[in-house]
Amino acid sequence: MTEPAKTSNYSPIIELRRYTLHPNRRDELIGVFDEHFLEGQEHCGMKIIGQFTDMDDPDAFVWFRGFNDMRARQKALTAFYDGPVWGEHRHTANATMVDSDDVLLLHPAYDGLDFELPVSRNANQKAAPASSIFRIATYKLRAPAETGFIEFYKTDLAPILNDSGDRRIALLASEHSENSFTRLPVRLGENVLVSVSRFDSAAEEADFDRALADRMDFDQARLATWLIAPLVTARLKPTAGSLLR
Repeated sequence: MTEPAKTSNYSPIIELRRYTLHPNRRDELIGVFDEHFLEGQEHCGMKIIGQFTDMDDPDAFVWFRGFNDMRARQKALTAFYDGPVWGEHRHTANATMVDSDDVLLLHPAYDGLDFELPVSRNANQKAAPASSIFRIATYKLRAPAETGFIEFYKTDLAPILNDSGDRRIALLASEHSENSFTRLPVRLGENVLVSVSRFDSAAEEADFDRALADRMDFDQARLATWLIAPLVTARLKPTAGSLLR
């Protein structure tokens, strides 16, 4: 009997990075990223949680990376961006990009809502495409999530999402620490809550959408009082080298 893969929770500090690419250059960036940047970054002390294509935007690349704390983030990023792997491949990667500054700095909203990942990368992951679909929902808030929205989410919103079949794997809130590596911008002064869900298939995702649409008892007006903009949703497919699958 095959033993289940060991898992570990990660991470106290998380970057959600979304890149806008030149047309038809995404596969080129993914090739460089999966071949060189995965191990290069992790060797410097960070964790590449997952990387994805956007199912509704052919010129977008989305990924998460994690750190133990803000000091570790500064140390790891300095080591990588001053190191040989980035020095050798940065021009190839940068040539694919229109914009790489859409970055949210996050932390788990509360205990138990961070990513659970395999402890090590398995080469067999790259053998077959994943059928899973990941959905990132970003709530843009009037105030920090900790001032009341997290509790509203837990008591009012999460039960409806759960009953509709949401497969939530992480819930993340804005990290308001000073950017410890200013060479890479982050979106400052924003208050967000980011929900990450995983569906085993397109059919499971569609079932969730139908079930949620049938839930007419949720007070959309109450939700709107917390928000400064409509909910932003991205539907993602993991790349062949993504740890989060």
